[in-house]
Amino acid sequence: MFSGIVEEMATVVAINKYQGNIDFTLRCSFTSELKIDQSVAHNGVCLTVVSIEGDTYTTTAMKETLDRSNLRLLKVGDKVNVERSMMINGRLDGHIVQGHVDQTAKCVALDDADGSTYFTFEYLADQSMARRGYFTVDKGSVTVNGVSLTVCQPTANSFKVAIIPYTRQNTNFCNIKVGSIVNLEFDILGKYIARLNDFS
Repeated sequence: MFSGIVEEMATVVAINKYQGNIDFTLRCSFTSELKIDQSVAHNGVCLTVVSIEGDTYTTTAMKETLDRSNLRLLKVGDKVNVERSMMINGRLDGHIVQGHVDQTAKCVALDDADGSTYFTFEYLADQSMARRGYFTVDKGSVTVNGVSLTVCQPTANSFKVAIIPYTRQNTNFCNIKVGSIVNLEFDILGKYIARLNDFS
């Protein structure tokens, strides 16, 4: 489980494709603190550390993960938002994030917010997805590329988030532009409520 508070941006240093899987090797400042089998969120996707060598570590993404996320688009040199799993005795500064990305979205607009920036994202939506909790609500939570954010101005298939300068500088929001593909994880509370409605 994660909180959506990104620790830093890791750099992709190698990509190895085999069968339906991809191994991603990354470099970050806390590699020496990692252990094999540990969970780390990458752009919001929970992946398991499978090997560690020097200041780099490797994780494996399978086809299901690649189909649902933007990890399949990564290239060597790209920056990835990373967060280690939440400590049970820590504060929940963001919201409950599972690291199970639901789908991708496209950035369709960036607008100045008097020092901060509004990012607008559009995603594929239909009634069947909404019934499973794949939607956003005003002032609700959403995870974009692993970042816990507050929704504003949601529609049936889009929403805005306000990004302060610190977040833009310290996450890969610094590289998001119109046309960029990001990962979405919708709020788990909405998913449970939507599921309960199936039984009512």
